[in-house]
Amino acid sequence: MASTDTTAKDGSDLAGLEAGLDALETVQTGRKPFRQTFREKILPPVIAVALVLAVWQALVSFRIVDDPTKLPSPGAVWQVLERAWLEGELLGYIWTSVSRGLLGFLLALLIGTPLGLLVARVRFVRAAIGPILSGLQSLPSVAWVPPAVIWLGLNNQMMYAVILLGAVPSIANGLVSGVDQVSPLFLRAGRTLGATGLKGTWHVVLPAALPGYVAGLKQGWAFSWRSLMAAEIIASFPDLGVGLGQLLENGRNASDMAMVFEAILLILTVGIAIDLLIFSPLERWVLRSRGLLVKG
Repeated sequence: MASTDTTAKDGSDLAGLEAGLDALETVQTGRKPFRQTFREKILPPVIAVALVLAVWQALVSFRIVDDPTKLPSPGAVWQVLERAWLEGELLGYIWTSVSRGLLGFLLALLIGTPLGLLVARVRFVRAAIGPILSGLQSLPSVAWVPPAVIWLGLNNQMMYAVILLGAVPSIANGLVSGVDQVSPLFLRAGRTLGATGLKGTWHVVLPAALPGYVAGLKQGWAFSWRSLMAAEIIASFPDLGVGLGQLLENGRNASDMAMVFEAILLILTVGIAIDLLIFSPLERWVLRSRGLLVKG
């Protein structure tokens, strides 16, 4: 009788354990209501921006900073933005820089990805150029502008060269870090199933290294954008057109702080927009595909 009760108790415990595991594996597929999304995702950044604008306006209104050549009011910056929009120049500033930045990033992606795989998978190559990639990643992008101008002249090729030198090491190192974190069990399982060489890299290594790779892509874009701004600020030339970095430099040369703040806000806005539209959804997809993010 006692044995029967013990068996029943063990069966009940096992059933409870299985139910708990099933509950953990259950993925919520329902969409959050808009009110919750607004409260959790939209409202916090809106409040943060409103607070920044309020503090900014207070500094001007209460004459804590009473020199408009040092700190213009939000209204003055808005007037400069509005004038650029009405004159049809605002989108031109943005497109000139964004088109360069995205094209340079794509070129860096095409170079940095195979380079990262080579460094991660070939021991001799890692020993030879791995430390160089790490050193290049820590080198400020602005340092490449003077030699790029001397080598290539004042043209778009110079700007793309600066972007590549800033972004390729980040993308390559991100992929190397992702490959290093791939479990040896995955590699052995892939070899058992015949996934060796390029097939193993494509079907096993790259999917398993995707989180680190995506982190490297995100950092690579940040380096691309920063490198481009440095190149546009330093290497200005009429034939290159006016991008956001050139707009910032024009404001400095004219001692027009409203134009300077206009350029800073546009640079910041573009950086945030690219992250929200491209890299944040990509990160969520990678996490969700690995069961690390519940869809809601």
